[in-house]
Amino acid sequence: MIDPVLSPLPAPAGLQERILKGLKERRDVGSKTIAFDVAASPSGISRVRPGTGAIEGSSPRARDFAKRAQGELAEYLGGMRSYFSVPVDIDAAAPFQREVLSAARTIPFGEVRSYRWIAERIGSRGAVRAVGTALGRNPVPILVPCHRVLRTDGTLGGYAFGLDLKAHILGVEHETFALVGSATTRIVCRHGCPYERRIAERHRVAFASVRDARDVGYRPCRSCVPVDA
Repeated sequence: MIDPVLSPLPAPAGLQERILKGLKERRDVGSKTIAFDVAASPSGISRVRPGTGAIEGSSPRARDFAKRAQGELAEYLGGMRSYFSVPVDIDAAAPFQREVLSAARTIPFGEVRSYRWIAERIGSRGAVRAVGTALGRNPVPILVPCHRVLRTDGTLGGYAFGLDLKAHILGVEHETFALVGSATTRIVCRHGCPYERRIAERHRVAFASVRDARDVGYRPCRSCVPVDA
């Protein structure tokens, strides 16, 4: 069992009921297999959609990326991973949408931001509605975490895969530790890192941030390279 030295970050005001719903949906949805159709280019994942588990790629490298993504998505939704190691390819998106998606990728695991925050971050304060449209057309949901973007009042807003799944994912993130350290090596990894999985259960220590880990003498893993936003 992970030692709860540091608990997950609290849900923002106005989100608690949705998070609790997400935890319930996790029990309901988690009992089923959620399959995704994944397409990839040689540069990374280019499309994710609910489906039958099909993969599409123009080369062996692309198909390997797609297979990796399917495995990592399953681990993520099962609370076994807090990050994705597979790259994404959003080069086909329009410049404005790439800016929006890039901003969404900076939102830390377990945290949320508003559509207005995204608009301000990309220097387009008046483009809140356009930001919502760009996120709604995200070609690689979950991998690019548009589910972490909510309305300013704390309600869920929209989601291409449906609000039940959005609440479910937020619930998973709320109860999953982002970082796990080894009490013997004093190294902290992102949850899901191959080195983190080698840590014996009795030596596992959970952290909310790299800074917290450093404060008690841990150093970041050189493989998964955890950093704070």
